[in-house]
Amino acid sequence: MKNLVLTLALALTTLTGFAQKPGATLLSPTNHALVLVDHESQMAFAVGSTPIDQLRNNTALVAGASKIFKVATVVTTVAEKSFSGPVFREIEEFYPKATSGYIDRTTMNTWEDVNAHKAIVGKNKKKLVFAGLWTSVCIVGPALSAIEEGYDVYVITDASADVSKEAHEMAVTRMVQAGAHPMTSLQYLLELQRDWARQETYVAVTNLVKQYGGAYGVGVQYAHDMLKH
Repeated sequence: MKNLVLTLALALTTLTGFAQKPGATLLSPTNHALVLVDHESQMAFAVGSTPIDQLRNNTALVAGASKIFKVATVVTTVAEKSFSGPVFREIEEFYPKATSGYIDRTTMNTWEDVNAHKAIVGKNKKKLVFAGLWTSVCIVGPALSAIEEGYDVYVITDASADVSKEAHEMAVTRMVQAGAHPMTSLQYLLELQRDWARQETYVAVTNLVKQYGGAYGVGVQYAHDMLKH
């Protein structure tokens, strides 16, 4: 099945070429930085806007995508040792704490922390993608602050969550009204892959989807197993 997909994609490329440039608002592996904010145990206890298992899977899709495509990534925590606890294992799987330089803060707004702000702007990307807990506090703060400073901001809404659906939805609405672009975790992954003929990431992307992609992942596994001959 994989070979058939790649053959068809390459044939189509040969016939049509790349006449059309992708839109400037689309994300690519090199045109943005990802900021994962406070995906921690205590912050997750009060989440009521989405089931926690879905939140963890979506967070894994985002962290895995950024690792596969070598996206400039910042992982930041708040009061990790004294209050909020460790980050989700789904983040540590791709960004181990010992080697990834997590930035711990006391500020609710990541943008107001000197070290976090320095790490984010130091990636030298004008597009910033945020995901984290809680949407109405720890994502709204840096998102609105970054927009005011001229950054093009994206928010991965299903890898973020809040104490209630209303809190989450009003936070997303507020950010969108200020100019932020909402997107989902699977959308983020597929927007980075963009072309199934990109062989260097094809296997890693489909493996990530099989593990964390829910129904879509089951479908990919089915296709690989049943149609491989």
